[in-house]
Amino acid sequence: MKRKSVKRSPAGRGSLIVVAGLLIGSALLRLGDGAGQAFARGPDEIVTDGIETTPIGQACKTPKDLEAMLTAFSEREERIASREVALKDRMHALQIADQAVTRKLTELSEAEEQLRATIALAETAAEDDLDRLTRVYENMKPKQAAALFEEMDPNFAAGFLARMRPESAAAVMAGLSPEAAHLFSVVLAGRNADVPRE
Repeated sequence: MKRKSVKRSPAGRGSLIVVAGLLIGSALLRLGDGAGQAFARGPDEIVTDGIETTPIGQACKTPKDLEAMLTAFSEREERIASREVALKDRMHALQIADQAVTRKLTELSEAEEQLRATIALAETAAEDDLDRLTRVYENMKPKQAAALFEEMDPNFAAGFLARMRPESAAAVMAGLSPEAAHLFSVVLAGRNADVPRE
């Protein structure tokens, strides 16, 4: 059995559109009426359904325990800010001190290099002077050199004898008195006695 399809007439469809339009119009009127009343009232006269509101322009009252907490937070923030300022000042002072220390170390290093150069120059000059004086004693007549050596401190004289060429030192030693020759020989022999053997 076949079902017969029912065709709706265009008039039925038109009535649905009219009813929907009336419903939408009614809703718009209701919204418009409430909005008009709300706009007509001042900000202090707005009524909300059972909700307690604070008029605009009046501050909210903070509970005491929350107020104490906010005060504590504010004080803590101030302390932290002052500590940050002190820390920045200290870091700046440390940077300045570090730069000063670095500059002083550089100056000390340069002074040390200059001192080493001066000491090396002085040692070279002293060594040159000793070499020159040793050559003078070597070129003297052995008897004259022996007479001078007799008057010298034994350690000082032994040092020159050790620096002289062996034949010149032997000629000077031959001109010394036996006591002086013995004393100079003991000093020369004992000069390297404390040097480690191994």
